[in-house]
Amino acid sequence: MLTRRRFLALSLTATPLLFSACGSQNNAPDAPLLMLDAPSTSLTALRGKPVLLTFWATSCPGCIEEIPLLSELHKTYAARGLQVIGVAMNYDPEAQVRALRDRLQVSYPLALDKDGAVSAAMGTVRLTPTTFLLDPQGQVVYQKIGIFDLDKVKGLIEGMLVKN
Repeated sequence: MLTRRRFLALSLTATPLLFSACGSQNNAPDAPLLMLDAPSTSLTALRGKPVLLTFWATSCPGCIEEIPLLSELHKTYAARGLQVIGVAMNYDPEAQVRALRDRLQVSYPLALDKDGAVSAAMGTVRLTPTTFLLDPQGQVVYQKIGIFDLDKVKGLIEGMLVKN
């Protein structure tokens, strides 16, 4: 059994590793995005606008519950520059992703992480849903495992978007 002192030392040692994969100052590294029904792109190509990247799985109840929230953000902010992208985990077959998208009428773009490169670039996502909000410079300004806080994310997005 770990003593409190050893547990604290291990915790403090491991903490920086959680963020080191996202680069210095929480910059999101580049990663290819194989879009489901659009030309492929990359995280670097999306710089200049805020990006809400959510990792999800077709078998994840929380991910399914989050779809209306993501659709609301997409509908409300896409015209002002927000890019919402749902990244399907590498274990979800493309046909299964397409079927769920069609059945639930997902309105925002989806990407396939067939080789796990996007997950690895973001620090190896293991749990779904996991959401990252990137500012226009590509810095991670919000990260959440589990269903994200809609009001908090809206506030962050509002601060990044051009007013119409």
